[in-house]
Amino acid sequence: MRASQVLVVTGASGFCGSHIARAAEHAGQNVVCVGRRPGPVGTHLRWDASTDGPRELLAGLWGLGARTATSVVHCAAAVGDVGAPGWFESVNVGGTRAALEAANALGASVVMISSASVYDHRAADAAIAEDHDQGGWVTAYGRTKAAADALALAAGARVLRPHAVYGPGDRHLLPRVVAAARGGRLLLPGADVTLSVTHAHTLTSAALEATRWPSGAYNIADADPVSRDWLLGSAATAALGRPVRVRSVPVALLRMVAGALELAAARTGGAPVLTRYAVDQLAHPFVLDITRARSQGWRPPGHVEEHLAWLAKQRRGNDSP
Repeated sequence: MRASQVLVVTGASGFCGSHIARAAEHAGQNVVCVGRRPGPVGTHLRWDASTDGPRELLAGLWGLGARTATSVVHCAAAVGDVGAPGWFESVNVGGTRAALEAANALGASVVMISSASVYDHRAADAAIAEDHDQGGWVTAYGRTKAAADALALAAGARVLRPHAVYGPGDRHLLPRVVAAARGGRLLLPGADVTLSVTHAHTLTSAALEATRWPSGAYNIADADPVSRDWLLGSAATAALGRPVRVRSVPVALLRMVAGALELAAARTGGAPVLTRYAVDQLAHPFVLDITRARSQGWRPPGHVEEHLAWLAKQRRGNDSP
């Protein structure tokens, strides 16, 4: 293994990490996929972000012959609207701290995949720049990602903050929308709003280019914000193959329904189809200012229309005998 070409991707078996690992190998980099499960390409190093520390990560990399590495892209994270706070803390904060310490020992630059969930959505009246207020987190995910984000910035990492990442392999965002629209109607909170969203290819291109950017935080999103109702209605229609009507429901009512679903899920141990956090995320405009990333020469390549076409193609394939 030639150390000068080594790119370490933590969480490489996950949604974002797998896209980044594939693109890095396609670009000719020697990829080490780090995580509990093998990544889609390259060499696999088993490492559990919730329990293993920098010592275990370093020992594993050294055992593979990687005494140094060009860059570490840290994608490993616990995601979701609900879950045990301790789990989010151990993976998102503890795992990030361990990855940063290991990268420092390797002499590698770090790109951390953070989240626009660090921002205070309650104060999002204009386009959100990287110095926007943080706080107001209602989930352990938002709180622990913000803590991890701060650790990475203090360590001199390049911290990417995408919003609503979607694309092939997405198991959280659009699949939930499709599930909620199977009856031909999609109930959304309040009036239509404008949202920034981030295709997986958009995030991937930024992650690979950011290894050469100055340290700091960067918002990452598709070039143009979109209408919430158009995006979610079109995605559900493309995936289901029949028209889906979007209907507006009072925010307070939908939050009440979501709360009841959360309580029911807690009793059964399942995952609620709708949460109060999701309602709040969809009820307010949320547009990211991506000027800082653009100033590095980066141009977002992802397009919503391409993904809608992909969803329709997948559905047609599934419908084939």
